[in-house]
Amino acid sequence: MIQLRTSADSIPKPVLGSPAPWFKAHVLDVNARYSFHTVAGRVVVLFFMGSAATPEVKSAHDILIGGADRFDDRQCCFFGITTDPDDQPADRIETRLPGIRYILDDDRAVSAVYGASRADSVLYEPYVMILDRQLRVAGRFLIRDMHAALSLADKLIGEGTPEDWAPVLLVPRVFDQATCKTLIDIYDAEGGEDSGFMREVDGKTVSIIDHGHKRRSDVTIKDQELCKMLSARVNHCLRPIIHRAFNFEATRMERYIVACYEASVGGHFRPHRDNTTRGTAHRRFAVTINLNDDFDGGELRFPEFGTRTYRPPPGGAIVFGCGLLHEATPVSRGRRYAFLPFLYDDAAAAQREANNQYLGEGVGAYRQ
Repeated sequence: MIQLRTSADSIPKPVLGSPAPWFKAHVLDVNARYSFHTVAGRVVVLFFMGSAATPEVKSAHDILIGGADRFDDRQCCFFGITTDPDDQPADRIETRLPGIRYILDDDRAVSAVYGASRADSVLYEPYVMILDRQLRVAGRFLIRDMHAALSLADKLIGEGTPEDWAPVLLVPRVFDQATCKTLIDIYDAEGGEDSGFMREVDGKTVSIIDHGHKRRSDVTIKDQELCKMLSARVNHCLRPIIHRAFNFEATRMERYIVACYEASVGGHFRPHRDNTTRGTAHRRFAVTINLNDDFDGGELRFPEFGTRTYRPPPGGAIVFGCGLLHEATPVSRGRRYAFLPFLYDDAAAAQREANNQYLGEGVGAYRQ
């Protein structure tokens, strides 16, 4: 049984301007292992409730969700964090999509990370935290200050979606026209296989197929001489630019595939990061080299940095850190072909090999 202290702020909490801690948690009616970092790109209202049975918490909760229209999942969303398993059965809280979700934090793990609770204490300090689109702490409010919390959220929403440039490199002329055609011909001759994405399940990195999250087909390039030529082009054209821009020496390349996003099946890849499992933690930079331009849609977007989209010309590359949230927008006409490797260094190679023990069935082990 927790003891709520609604007018105190004695437990250390994330400081203003700092990145909010990421976590995975049970979002009721949505996902038992919800990855919080994927909500970046919109204003987030976090309400650490403790229990909605408490009159002060109920009153604050009513104020927060009273203007539910602001929580549209496009500009803003709401997460209530409850430690009380009876809140939902007692109809004190209700998931309303889009925009309003609740996290069951019955072990207080999320609450402890955010300073609403201590593991060694029964005390709980309900409060509201407002996060900006980059999931940085914009404000913290005691529950008597709910109107001020909503005012800050509305101010951030009113600023509009920022159009800042994401920290990416656009590098033209990595592949020539003949190389692009060769890779497209390989895909068309072999036909692609359904492409999954990596997820951590029971401590193991496994490949998941979910067409709601990702719809793409890939062909693995088997011609070793061609792979050597592609590696040389990346080495000569991208490695020096990456070193100049990011002071990083990329010495290793993972994956030789031709990927295809096809309009007829709604090809897309929803917002994700490329290094959030143990089996992918070694990845440092992602590379997208478009092979054609006779398609619509299929652009890259980085939600933490606004709605601007990025599309390299045929043979050109976009390079970005694997920790950036990004998406491939749906292809609405034609096929988008791309070469999609990851780059890393020698230290990351050692990390990759050490993490073989965390790979699930069907995910190939790595040896240096």
